[in-house]
Amino acid sequence: MTSLFDSRDADQILGGMRQARLAIGRGELVVLPTDTVYGVGADAFNPAAVQRLLDAKGRGRQQPPPVLVGGTATLAALVESVPEAVQRLVDEFWPGGLTIVLPSQPSLVWDLGETHGTVAVRMPDHKVALALLEETGPLAVSSANLTGRPAAVEVAEAQDMLGDTVSVYLDAGTAALGVSSTIVDATSLVRQVDDEPKVRVLREGAVPRAELVRVLGDLLEEQP
Repeated sequence: MTSLFDSRDADQILGGMRQARLAIGRGELVVLPTDTVYGVGADAFNPAAVQRLLDAKGRGRQQPPPVLVGGTATLAALVESVPEAVQRLVDEFWPGGLTIVLPSQPSLVWDLGETHGTVAVRMPDHKVALALLEETGPLAVSSANLTGRPAAVEVAEAQDMLGDTVSVYLDAGTAALGVSSTIVDATSLVRQVDDEPKVRVLREGAVPRAELVRVLGDLLEEQP
C-alpha cells in the first residue's frame, strides 16, 4: 500500500518520516524531496532494494544510482580518498546541487550496479532529505521519474510515473531548483592514470560550469 505525507504539515511529518524509515528498512522505495528535483530512494546497502529502484525507473544496471549522504564526513567513508580539489568542491557546493564521482571504498559491501568501482555522491540541501538520511544512513537515490521522462519537480508527477512501486511519498511542494544536479567525475585525481588528471563534467545542471572553473581553475577539463 502506498502512503502520501505532506512534510510541510506538522501533524503529518513525524508519521511520514517514520513510515519512510520503516519502508527503507524493509527494502522498499521512498520518494523524497531534494533541493534539485524529487528523488526515489532505497537502502544503498541492500542490493535487492537497489534493483527494485532500477526496475521502477525502467533502468538497467549499467546506469547505477547516485548515493545521497547526510553529511560531508560520510563522503570519506564511502570513497577511496578525498583529493584536495574535491574537498574544495565539497566546501563550496555541499549541501547543494553537485554530485561527485570518485573511486568507492573497496571494503564496502554493496551493489549499486555496473559502477566500475566508483560511486557518485551528493549531499542535498533540503531539510526533509537530510533528516531522513540522518536516520537511514546513505541512500541510493535517482530522480523520481521513468527513464526518458522529465524529472519530477512535484510529488504528483512522481506518483503519476512510479505509482505503487513506491511505498511512501514525502511531499514538500515544488522543488526549489527544478533542475537535476551537476555531475563531475574526479576519479582521475585518485587513480592518476593520466599524465594530467582533470575533473570532468558528466552532466551540466544546478551548479554552472563557471562556478566549477572558479573553484577548480585548470583542474577542470576543457569542454570538447
